Amino acid sequence: MFPQALYPGEPMSDEPEVPLFAGTSRTLAWYRPDGWWRLGRRLGQTYHAVVLAVFTPLQVPAYLVMARALRVAGDSRLVALCHNVLPHERRGFDKPLMRALLRRCDAALVHSPDEAALAAGLASTTVETASLPLHLPTSGPPELVAAGARPRPPHHRLLFFGFVRPYKGVDLLIRALADTKPEISLTVAGEIWAERDDLLKLIADLQLGDRVTLTDGYVAAADVPAYFAAADALVLPYRSGTASQNALIAHQFGVPVIASRAGAVAAAIEDGVNGILCTAGDVADLTRAISQLYEPGMLTRLRLGVRAPDTGPAWDQYVAAVERACSRRL
Repeated sequence: MFPQALYPGEPMSDEPEVPLFAGTSRTLAWYRPDGWWRLGRRLGQTYHAVVLAVFTPLQVPAYLVMARALRVAGDSRLVALCHNVLPHERRGFDKPLMRALLRRCDAALVHSPDEAALAAGLASTTVETASLPLHLPTSGPPELVAAGARPRPPHHRLLFFGFVRPYKGVDLLIRALADTKPEISLTVAGEIWAERDDLLKLIADLQLGDRVTLTDGYVAAADVPAYFAAADALVLPYRSGTASQNALIAHQFGVPVIASRAGAVAAAIEDGVNGILCTAGDVADLTRAISQLYEPGMLTRLRLGVRAPDTGPAWDQYVAAVERACSRRL
């Protein structure tokens, strides 16, 4: 819904990783504003409520046209489902665009209290809050999916998983790794969106070339289990954050998590039970957390404390929040 030139990552495959719902259509394109209007009219004439999935303010121009067409055509409720109300790396037009969208919606749905406060500061639109449940499909050989549940010796390997962006603190993790035991290594599994050369220079300056592996590419769902099976812990060294699916993914595979106390990133982690928490932006405290992971008996204790997420009740609560949002009227 926006030009590839404005997307910091590499193009993804047109083929979905999971089957699409029956009736799914791909009718929107950033270069066809007439299509935005036509779809908005059709939705307004057909549906009681329309939910707009908002990942970036770059989508907002199309959504504003659709919202206007929807109001002209019918009486549908309009809900903005905001994965992030504002981007972590912000531009001057982000706030005005999101404010304009939220003011035209009957309600918004966000995934953390911090995001709810951010949305309320932009517009008076009713805001519903619900944690986003785990939605990664379980795939791969069963022995990899269940690997975390079996007693096994440490790999002495940590994992960072997901898009690499400055706010996620991979540079902090690399600096912390340099101050830990030399047998501990790190895999960074995900596409690097920014500062790749800076990370490579940091690795070279700290002489960590044989301890840090950068995959630098999108990780397909079928490849995810193997990364977690090879890791002792997932590390989320975020400087800031709203929420993260990654801790839940790690727990699905029986892997404990080291995470900073940044927003709702660590919401699923009990310090000393299924993971270790540290101060956001603090390299020394992150180093302490990594060292604590490898204290005698700690890794075994944390693995035993990990529980796979119970997604049924979580999805019931999420669907209920969507239904509440769809019942609102501007």
